[in-house]
Amino acid sequence: MAHVHTHAHDGSHRRLVLSIGLNLLISVAEIVGGLLAGSLALLSDAVHNLNDTASLGVSYVARRLTRRRPNARKTFGYRRAEIVGAFVNLVTLVVIALFLVKEAIDRLLAPQPIDAPVMLTVATIGLVANVLTAVLLYRDAHESLNIRSAFLHIISDAVSSVAVILGGIAILLWGAYWVDPVITIGIAVYIALLSLKLLRQTTHILMEGTPENLDPRHIAADLRQMAHVRDVHHVHIWQLDEHHLAFEAHVVVDEADLPRMEQIKRALKQRLREQYGIGHVTLEFESHPCCEEASAPPCHDPLPARQ
Repeated sequence: MAHVHTHAHDGSHRRLVLSIGLNLLISVAEIVGGLLAGSLALLSDAVHNLNDTASLGVSYVARRLTRRRPNARKTFGYRRAEIVGAFVNLVTLVVIALFLVKEAIDRLLAPQPIDAPVMLTVATIGLVANVLTAVLLYRDAHESLNIRSAFLHIISDAVSSVAVILGGIAILLWGAYWVDPVITIGIAVYIALLSLKLLRQTTHILMEGTPENLDPRHIAADLRQMAHVRDVHHVHIWQLDEHHLAFEAHVVVDEADLPRMEQIKRALKQRLREQYGIGHVTLEFESHPCCEEASAPPCHDPLPARQ
């Protein structure tokens, strides 16, 4: 299985490298074309594509980092590298969207002539290249939030290329130069809206938030029903990365059951793994809640005290 997993990673890396090269070529072509045509929409698409190239580069580096083993300085390994990469990609995308809106407003106030045939030709090339890149990343986007954020870049850029093509047609047929900055604003708003949802998700993971599909109160109540468990408190659930969950809690048992502690621990870990998909579990056993003692530090339990 490890051999198959390594081949899958190698294939993913190759697809990322191809995507980076393809997007770099698109960016250069659109910058040259945008300058020649005088099209802000085409230049905005080029900037977006440059950011796509950077985001794919970040994704590639992050994926390489996640393969490093844990060490004394990084005891959890580098699993969060992909989440950090996704966060950087998405924040950059929102900043670029705001910049494009500002530039488009300036262009609306002072319209400039545009070479529509050049604009159409370059935008069409960009669209084809974006579709090819999306095909390369499609499979990996289902398995990684980091790749999904890069895939989102590519999809949004393909949509913006379509908008630029339609704008070029309008300019060619009717000389409607105002269409160029309007399309730019539309592209920018579209980019920002698509980015916000994933940005909230990555921020939630980086802030060690509880996964949305898990309720700590429900899990604590479930564990309290297990044999020999008197109480469960100080419950914390968080994500190490997109696919690995961690759990810690204090478990109160009767003093007479302390010799069964390992048996109880195995049963609790099995329940957490099979029922909730939580693989990293840390449990502290108590015969009475020591964090209730006056001399003990508070356990900062996010759950309400058991009635």
